[in-house]
Amino acid sequence: MRTCGIEIKGSEAIICLMTLNNGLFELPDCRQNRFALSKDADQQQMRHFQFTVAKFLEDYQVKQLVIKERPQKGKFAGGAVGFKIEAALQLIAGCDCTLISATEIKEKLKRYPLPVDFKDTGLKVFQETAFLAGYAFLAK
Repeated sequence: MRTCGIEIKGSEAIICLMTLNNGLFELPDCRQNRFALSKDADQQQMRHFQFTVAKFLEDYQVKQLVIKERPQKGKFAGGAVGFKIEAALQLIAGCDCTLISATEIKEKLKRYPLPVDFKDTGLKVFQETAFLAGYAFLAK
């Protein structure tokens, strides 16, 4: 099953595609590693953002989104734009969406350590959290 790990930072959704086949993880090449929402108050921009992400997911045959959950209150609370992005992603038809907490990611990494160092994956440094979210979801 092809999965897309997502971290939402500010007005961007940072992504990492990942597949688990016969116990082996694969990181397929993709044309994009982030999606930005320029004007969250504009309905057309919100629709364009959602359409762009949905088209990407359809093109790469992604069946599962895994979003790193952000707290709603406190010091590390997510912003309003980030929650709008999260809602737009959760409402994409034809794709399941799961939120995964930082605590759950840490627990999965303890139980199932990464088989390879992140630097050796070929991903950009800013994609690490999205990668970890996808890995923690697929690790069993």
